[in-house]
Amino acid sequence: MDPWNFFYTCLTSLWLHRFYIYSSVALGISIWICIQFFTSKTIKKDEKFNGNPASAEVAEDKLVNGYATMKAKEVYVAGVKIFYGSQTGTAKRFAKGLAEAVTSLNLSAEVINMGDYDPDDSLTEETTSRNICVFLVATYTDGQPTENAAWFCKWLEETANDFRFGKMYLKGLRYAVFGLGNSVYVDHYNTVGRNIDRWLWMLSASRIMTRAEGDCNVAQSKHGSIEADFEAWKTKFLGRLQALCKGEKKPCSGKCKKGKCKSQGKQSKESSDHEHGASEYENAEAEEFFETTSEEESNAEEAGDTNSVIDVEDLGKIMSHMKKAKKERELEEGGGRTSLSQESAGRKEEGERREMITAALREALTKQGYKLIGSHSGVKLCRWTKSMLRGRGGCYKHTFYGIESHRCMEATPSLACANKCVFCWRHHTNPVGTEWRWKMDQPEMILREAIENHQNMIKQFKGVSGVKADRFEEAMTAKHCALSLVGEPIMYPEINRFLKLLHQHNISSFLVTNAQFPEEIRNLEPVTQLYVSVDASTKDSLKKIDRPLFKDFWQRFLDSLKALSEKQQRTVYRLTLVKAWNVDELKAYAELVSLGKPDFIEVKGVTYCGESSASNLTMANVPWHEEVVHFVQELADLIPDYEIACEHEHSNCLLIAHKKFKINGEWCTWINYDRFQELVRDYERSRGSKTFTAADYMAKTPHWALFGSRERGFDPLDIRYQRKNKTKDISGC
Repeated sequence: MDPWNFFYTCLTSLWLHRFYIYSSVALGISIWICIQFFTSKTIKKDEKFNGNPASAEVAEDKLVNGYATMKAKEVYVAGVKIFYGSQTGTAKRFAKGLAEAVTSLNLSAEVINMGDYDPDDSLTEETTSRNICVFLVATYTDGQPTENAAWFCKWLEETANDFRFGKMYLKGLRYAVFGLGNSVYVDHYNTVGRNIDRWLWMLSASRIMTRAEGDCNVAQSKHGSIEADFEAWKTKFLGRLQALCKGEKKPCSGKCKKGKCKSQGKQSKESSDHEHGASEYENAEAEEFFETTSEEESNAEEAGDTNSVIDVEDLGKIMSHMKKAKKERELEEGGGRTSLSQESAGRKEEGERREMITAALREALTKQGYKLIGSHSGVKLCRWTKSMLRGRGGCYKHTFYGIESHRCMEATPSLACANKCVFCWRHHTNPVGTEWRWKMDQPEMILREAIENHQNMIKQFKGVSGVKADRFEEAMTAKHCALSLVGEPIMYPEINRFLKLLHQHNISSFLVTNAQFPEEIRNLEPVTQLYVSVDASTKDSLKKIDRPLFKDFWQRFLDSLKALSEKQQRTVYRLTLVKAWNVDELKAYAELVSLGKPDFIEVKGVTYCGESSASNLTMANVPWHEEVVHFVQELADLIPDYEIACEHEHSNCLLIAHKKFKINGEWCTWINYDRFQELVRDYERSRGSKTFTAADYMAKTPHWALFGSRERGFDPLDIRYQRKNKTKDISGC
C-alpha cells in the first residue's frame, strides 16, 4: 500500500473515532443538562390545597443525591379568633355571623367574649399562632368600653404605655378592628375601637386591613345601618383573609393592570413583619367607605416617629392621603345638623337617597308581622283589635278615651327612631337616626296602602270562631289611627299632610313622640291627642332608659315638654315605670308636669317583651299593678291640679287627668270623635284662624272606666278571657 494512503487512512480513522467520542460526550452533557433543568423546575402549586385555602405548598425542589424533593406545606393562616365587646348584643351577633362566614372557607373560627379572656396570659400566644385576631367592639355613649370589654381595654392600655413590655411585645400578632358606635356622640364616637387599634399598633401588632367603623345612627351610616356597614366590611375582610391564606402579605391597591398585580409581585421594604407603612395607605382609597387608620399612628408617621421603614417615594402618597382624610373628617364633623323641617326644605333629589328599609330589615320586620309600605312606613294589627273583634275587651285607650279598639289602625310613617329604649317591644329591629336622610314616600300613598293592608288583615278574621259579625263589619272601616307602632312618626317630613289626610278620611289621630324634636312639635297641626313619652324625670335616668341618640337629648326633652304646653288640643304624658330604674323620682316627675302642663298623664308598668340581646330587662323590672297604683297615688298628691281618673287593670295602667276635665263632679276623659272632625274641618277651611281646644270635644267617661270601679276598667259588654300556659302576646299600642 502506498505509504501516503496508509497514513491518510489511519488519520481519518483516528478523526472519526475522536468525533464519535466527542459527540457522545456532548450528547451526554446535553441530556444531563436537560435532566437538571426539568428536575430543578419549580413544581406548580396545587391551588385547591386539598380544600383548605390556608395551606400552600412551597414548591421549590431541592436536589438530594440527584433526586428532587418537595418542601412541606406552609400554613399562612391557622384560623381566626373573633373577640367581641357588646352592650346590647349587636357585636356578639356580628361575631357569630363572621365566624360562620370564616368557617365556610374551611378555616377554624373561635368566638371569644372579651370578658372571659385573660389577655395577660393568652394574648402573646397569638404572636406565633398564625391566627388572625378580629376585634368587634362597641363604644358606650360616654366613650367607655362595654362592661365585658373593660378589663381587656384597661390591660391593653397599660401594656401599651408600660416601657417594661417594650414596643415589640405583640410583634407577629395580626389583627383587624371593627368598631360599633354612634356618631351622634361626636366626642366619643367609636373611641373604644380606635383605642384598641392604637394600642395594638403601639405594641407592634400588624393590622391586616384598616380599621372600620359602623354607625348606629342611620342618618350618618355609610351604608344605611350598622348592619349594612358590618356586612360591607365583612366582605372586604373575607377577601383579605383569602389573600393571606395564599401567602399574600400586601393588600392590593386595586390600581393594577389586568392580569398583573403589583402588590403580589413587588416586595416592599418592611421592618420585620410590621406592616404599617406605605402599603396600608396605598390601599386606603380602595377602603375609603368607612375605614380609617389610627390617629396616633398617623401622628407618629407625620412626626417621623415610627418603627416602620417607609420608602421615600411613598411619603408623598402618605401625606396626600392624610391631608385628604383630615379634610373629610373636618367637613363631616363641622357640618352640623339641621332640623327636620330644614332638611325637608333643602333635601336632595330623591334618586340620590337610599331607602330606609334594607333587604335584611324588610325580612326581619315581615317575620314579625309588619305590613311594610313603600320605603319607610308600616302597619300592623294590634292584639287588642283582635281581642275586641271577639268580644274579649278593648285596650286602655278604649277605657280612658272611648276609642273602638276593633276599628283602630296601628301604623307609622317612619320606622326610624331617635331613641333605643330598653323596653322597646320591637327589640330594636327598626333603624335609628336623628334626621331624615332617606327617600321619602308621599303621604297619600302611605295612607292608601295602610288602609288596604289593615283591611286585608281584618279580612283574615272572617268566619273565625268567636268573632262578632257586627264588629267585623265595623272593623273594615278604620275610625282611629294610633301612630305608635314603632319609630318616631314626627320625623316624617310630611307628617302634617299625613295627619290632614287621616282627618279627611274621618280617622282620628293618636300621635306618640319621644320628646326629641321640639321644633316639629311646635309646627304640628291639630292632632286628636298628642302624646309625649316621659320615661324618666332626670338626665341620668333618661339616658339610661331611653338611650337617646342626640348629644343634647336632655335639653331637647325639656324643650319638647315646653312645646307641648303651647298646644291647644289634648296632650298626654306617657310614663312607663321600670322597677328599680325610675320609680323613685316622684318630685322630679311633678316638676316635669308643671313644665309641660299636659291634660292627662298615663302611667303604665313596663311590659316584659321576653329575653333580648338589645335589653337587660327581666320580669323583676315589671311592677305589680298595686305598685303602679301606689306610685300614681303618691304622684297625684304632688300635683294639686290633677286627680286619678281611670284605671285599666288588664294593661297595668292608670290615668291621671287635669281637674278641668271634671265637670260638675263627673269625669269627661272620653272624646267626642264626630265633634273633633267637625272642628278640624272648620280649622282647615279657615286656614287655621278658627282654633279649638281640648274642652270643645270631650265626652263623659262611663262609670266602669273610672278608678275605683268594680270593673277596674274592663268594659262589661265584653267577656274577659284568661290565657292559660301560653306565651303572652305583647304587641299593641
